[in-house]
Amino acid sequence: MRRRAPLTLQQTGVDRRRFLGTTGIATATMLLSGLTASPRLGYAAALTKEQRDKLTPDDIIALMKKGNERFRLGQDSPHDYLAQQKASVGGQHPAAIILSCIDSRAPAETIMDLGIGDCFNARVAGNVANDDILGSMEFACKVAGAKVVLVMGHTSCGAIKGAIDRVQLGKLTGLLTKIRPAVEATRYQGERSAKNADFVDEVARKNVELTMADINRRSAVLNGLVTSGAVKIVGAMYRIETGLVEFFG
Repeated sequence: MRRRAPLTLQQTGVDRRRFLGTTGIATATMLLSGLTASPRLGYAAALTKEQRDKLTPDDIIALMKKGNERFRLGQDSPHDYLAQQKASVGGQHPAAIILSCIDSRAPAETIMDLGIGDCFNARVAGNVANDDILGSMEFACKVAGAKVVLVMGHTSCGAIKGAIDRVQLGKLTGLLTKIRPAVEATRYQGERSAKNADFVDEVARKNVELTMADINRRSAVLNGLVTSGAVKIVGAMYRIETGLVEFFG
C-alpha cells in the first residue's frame, strides 16, 4: 500500500462529524492516518496501533453509533471478516471493551456492526462487573490501549427479572444478588414486579449506571485513566424491540 502525506479532514473537504457518521472504524482510521486504499481494503483492514491511537474516545463512540444505525436500517455491512481475521493474526489493537449481557438477542459486535479486532468483549448475565471482568478491563485499557469502556444493558432482560423475583438457583443466586442494588435504587411509581416490562427496563438501566460507577470506584487503574482523559466509561441500553442502542453517561 502506497503512503502519501497525511491529510487533515479540513484539507480533504470532509466535515469531521459527517465523516465519523458515514464510515466504519477501519475506514475512519485509514483516512485519519493518511493511507490510500480502495473502499473494500479500507473496510477489510484490522485496526493498527497507529490508527487506533488517532481516534479519541468520542470518535470511537460515534463510530459505534453509526454501526448501530447501519444495523437498524438493514444496510449492508462493509466488513470483510475473512480479510480482518487474516490482517489481525500478528496482533490486536481494539478501540474499546464492551461489557454486556449473555442474552442471545443482544450480541454487541453484531448490533453495532463492529469488525474483527475492533473491540474486546465481556459477557455475563446482567452485565455486572466482578473482579475477573475488572481485571480484563484493566488489561484492555492499560495494557492493550482501548479507550472506551462500554457497559450495555438491554430491554426484557431475564437476569433483571430474576433479580426482581429473587430467584434461587445454584450459582445464579449469587449473581442475581449483585443486581439487587439496582432493583432497590430504581425509583418507580408503578407496579414493581418482573411482569411489568417498564419497571424491568428501568431497573436494567439503573443496573448499567451502578455498574459504571462500580467500575470507576473499584478499579484504581481505570479510574486513573478516566481522570486523565485517556479512557471514557459510557453506558448504553439496547432495545431488542427496535434494534436501537441508546448511549448515555
